[in-house]
Amino acid sequence: MTDTRSALPNKTASCACGGLRLTVAGDPASVYACGCLECQRATGTAFAWRARFAKAAIVSVDGERRSWRRSSDSDRWIEQTFCPSCGTLLYMSAEAIPDDIVVSAGCFGDPAFTAPAAFFWSKHRPAWYALDNGVRSVA
Repeated sequence: MTDTRSALPNKTASCACGGLRLTVAGDPASVYACGCLECQRATGTAFAWRARFAKAAIVSVDGERRSWRRSSDSDRWIEQTFCPSCGTLLYMSAEAIPDDIVVSAGCFGDPAFTAPAAFFWSKHRPAWYALDNGVRSVA
């Protein structure tokens, strides 16, 4: 089997202090925002901006990390991985998507990074936050 990751452009996401880095090959399979109350608590913001990649796209994970596992609304686990020094939530995996990893898109540090195509749990978003046309609102 040929490793196609080397032919794709790499993207590196890092925490605020630079102590934890995740490098993936290629573009995300999808980019979305989530406004559920758990994502609001995990990020301390109005919503989480996420990029979903296949686990096979992971080139490297460097630095010390800690993980925390919680249950989702559907009673499946979600494991959030963060930097123990600065607390940045860098990526997560979930029982519902065993072959994928979800990266905090802001950690790529790229203002031109792909915009979310969907906003999940939009009913929990703050009243002041209006969705742009073209962003699909889910729940």
